[in-house]
Amino acid sequence: MAKDLKLCSQTRLWLLPFALSLFCFASRLLPRAEAIWLNIPSSGTKCVSEEIQSNVVVLADYVVVADHPDAHHLPTISAKVTSPYGNNLHHNENVTHGQFAFTTTESGNYLACFWVDGQHQEGEATSLNLEWKTGISAKNWETVARKEKIEGVELELRKLEGAVEAIHENLIYLKNREAEMREVSEKTNARVAWLSIMSLGVCISVSAFQLWYLKRYFQKKKLI
Repeated sequence: MAKDLKLCSQTRLWLLPFALSLFCFASRLLPRAEAIWLNIPSSGTKCVSEEIQSNVVVLADYVVVADHPDAHHLPTISAKVTSPYGNNLHHNENVTHGQFAFTTTESGNYLACFWVDGQHQEGEATSLNLEWKTGISAKNWETVARKEKIEGVELELRKLEGAVEAIHENLIYLKNREAEMREVSEKTNARVAWLSIMSLGVCISVSAFQLWYLKRYFQKKKLI
């Protein structure tokens, strides 16, 4: 019994660095949840977009950042998030910070736009910090660990499992997109080929008609 416990402990110690290394490698293949620094012009809109597949959780936090440490008044901004088909997912006005969360129902580019509200000094840009998380990066692992009472190797393996599933779903999505693009390309090539044949047929027909007309004209004039 003691020998089995010792073997189990050694196995866990060996699995821990392996799981951590594999998780780090898998996480490199996934989109990272990094903060984006935006400079919003005083008159204009700054937008960011990301191509996301359907059934993916998206979380984002944005906050206006003071350009000077002694700034007492922060300019307010408006934010709008739209889906690939133009559906409004989030809209907020006259705020200095905010957040939005949704689960995608369409595959395509999701667009988040920000602009400055009210009177703002002309030519002076407003700094905005945007943290955009999607998929596995948006999952709260601390809540999962407390709820399922897991920690250590089990938690890292659960993260690794989620990362592998996300990579697998992303590869399937890319495969389907590639198949769709190949089908569109083949249809386009077929239509171009038929158009070329029709254009060639029209040109030959017009040339034949011109020869017939000229021959008849010259015959009437008794030139030939």
